[in-house]
Amino acid sequence: MKYSILILVLFMLVFLSCKQNSAAEDQMRSPNETQEVITYTEYSGSEPTTPEETEFYEPKVPRTSSALNGQMPNDAIVLFDGSTLDGWVTARDSTTAKWHLNGDGSMTVADRTGDIQTKKNFGSIQLHLEWKSPAAVEREGQNRGNSGVYLSGLYEVQILDNNDNETYVNGQVGSIYKQHVPLAFASTPSGEWNTYDIIYHAPEFNIAGGKIKSGTLTVLHNGILIQDDAELKGTTEYIGWPKNDAHGKGPIKLQDHGDNSRVSYRNIWVREL
Repeated sequence: MKYSILILVLFMLVFLSCKQNSAAEDQMRSPNETQEVITYTEYSGSEPTTPEETEFYEPKVPRTSSALNGQMPNDAIVLFDGSTLDGWVTARDSTTAKWHLNGDGSMTVADRTGDIQTKKNFGSIQLHLEWKSPAAVEREGQNRGNSGVYLSGLYEVQILDNNDNETYVNGQVGSIYKQHVPLAFASTPSGEWNTYDIIYHAPEFNIAGGKIKSGTLTVLHNGILIQDDAELKGTTEYIGWPKNDAHGKGPIKLQDHGDNSRVSYRNIWVREL
């Protein structure tokens, strides 16, 4: 009987020791090891044995023209071609846009007349625009050639003359304002044209107004990738944390920073995604 009790006690000690070791190993595992592995149900079943089994011919891919060298593809929506500001209004009160229309096919911020935004609202888009800061260098920091482009009227990609002009990096040119630092500095010299090509996927909200999927921004500055599928953590606030109030489609907005920034824009178009 004594031996039976002794064996039972030893067994329990060994069992508890193994359980503790197992728990310690679980704690040491990387969080990635415990995440669910991604699988694709459409690739389940018997392995294909001919190339034809993994080929399909529908849906047909829509045909469009090239967007190389600043050319607009034929399925794009023109937002500004240099001839008129009819597609834009003053953001604060929806009155006629008051920015300067120039003879070279561009428009320039009219200081303290307010931000302007598109009359049309958009969700997820591909956006192309060209911008330049003034050739004459004035002021410094955030007060030199400051503007910005807002997706859904809420999420800002910063425009700023940062040539020999330091500022906080999450507010420099190409940043997603106060959220994501650009991956590279790709600006042209002051007074020369820059391009932004932006892919924006709008956030999604449930019926109760809670955010169920973050929006994302990918930005190419003069052909250089500077934001790579960056998560929008909410609105891009000057003061305070990002906000995540539910919203649908919204306008594309261009900023009047109110410091005589004289930023100019041209050749603006979008493709709805």
